[in-house]
Amino acid sequence: MQDFNKLAVWRRAHVLTLDLYRSTESFPRTEMFGVTSQLRRASASIAANLAEGSGRTQVEFGRFVQIALGSACEVEYHLLLAHDLGYLSEDLYDHLAEEIRAIKRMLTALLKTVRARQVK
Repeated sequence: MQDFNKLAVWRRAHVLTLDLYRSTESFPRTEMFGVTSQLRRASASIAANLAEGSGRTQVEFGRFVQIALGSACEVEYHLLLAHDLGYLSEDLYDHLAEEIRAIKRMLTALLKTVRARQVK
């Protein structure tokens, strides 16, 4: 078992989730159950899966990291959708998109590390 708070990718995903909650406050009310909800839930899912997986075995942790990576891909798409719908400024979109891409790279590296440990 490991402390998820010590994972740099968890900390970064948590900050992104906070940023997305704040950024989606200005989305149209008609999107409350649409893209707003999807972005918030998918972003929270990244950090939540890392937290849950950290209390499991290494094999299970790898599965949770992979799920977190899937959620990160979902966030990346919903950011693009929100941008294309005009809900995010170009600057904010660029910042958030770069953050999610960095998180995806970190998750991919973590997954490789976890899988390498399983082989040993």
